[in-house]
Amino acid sequence: MRRHIAFERLHNFRDLGGNRAADGRTVRWGRLFRSDSLGKLQGRDWDRFLALGVRTVIDLRYPWETERSGRVPQRQQLAYHNLSIEHRPYDQAGLGPEVEPARFLADKYTEVAHDGVKELRHALEIIAADTAPLVFHCHSGKDRTGLLAMLVLALVGVDEDDIVADFTLTGLATERIIAEWHASYPHLTLSWPAYGHAPAEIMRLFLADLTARYGSVHGYAAEQLGVDEDLVAGLRRQLLQP
Repeated sequence: MRRHIAFERLHNFRDLGGNRAADGRTVRWGRLFRSDSLGKLQGRDWDRFLALGVRTVIDLRYPWETERSGRVPQRQQLAYHNLSIEHRPYDQAGLGPEVEPARFLADKYTEVAHDGVKELRHALEIIAADTAPLVFHCHSGKDRTGLLAMLVLALVGVDEDDIVADFTLTGLATERIIAEWHASYPHLTLSWPAYGHAPAEIMRLFLADLTARYGSVHGYAAEQLGVDEDLVAGLRRQLLQP
């Protein structure tokens, strides 16, 4: 099955299914999705989205981003949670070309992992309790979304290589993400050559930093998020094939 699901206005919508856990089970297809901003959904894209059966949306953006760019259309059967895991905004597109992307973004992910502990914990609880298809997203579906995807996959037992591989799949959407930025901000200059790119080294460095400090992603989750075995068991029960 293909991970990327084609939409006209969404560029980075994909299924996390098929990733293999250490116990031999795999993440269910059609159960957990990640995406760029669902505020762009309309017309045939909205129909395609509804056909996936999604019942819960976790929006990882700042509230001001949802006001500026819109949120997923409201629907009675669709639960919506706005959990802003990033607390210190920055202008990624406006960074200078001298900023090395891997170290810079790995450090930002570490910052978010410690600033957004309350929101990350809540997101994990929602995912562990939900029995229907769920999607989480940010603006481009790369950084904040990539952090939560890493955390979920690691906790259900997916190994580092597969987590990194999932992260780099944003590269298939990079050209469209950049084109969208230019269309949205024609009066501004995109000065950071790394904008929209997702090289493996970013996630490798981030995982290495967590491991050096906490021993593992599980160690980080336990110490910083208060994740216990019951929550991990809930994630595995909901997301892994029996």
